[in-house]
Amino acid sequence: MPTYEYQCKKCGLIFEEFQNITALPLTKCRKEGCDGEVHRLISAGGGFIFKGSGFYQTDYRSDSYTKAAKSAGDAAPAASAPAPAKPQAAPPSPGTGTTA
Repeated sequence: MPTYEYQCKKCGLIFEEFQNITALPLTKCRKEGCDGEVHRLISAGGGFIFKGSGFYQTDYRSDSYTKAAKSAGDAAPAASAPAPAKPQAAPPSPGTGTTA
């Protein structure tokens, strides 16, 4: 269920109301002593992050963050990189070994 924002035309009170999407909009201010008419505001909505398999927080990073992270990665010294693994000797191919 969404949260809607309302503003009273009489006293200026801004408040939120947790309502079913099919519920009718509120018409009266909920402030005690005020019987002013309210109207629904257009709000930005809540920010959210997808969680679970297939969604990664880094997928939604800002451009400035990714540029800064990339430039920091480029400035890293090469000495800190791990040495490449030595190649292993290939196993002998069939038919080239000795028979017992």
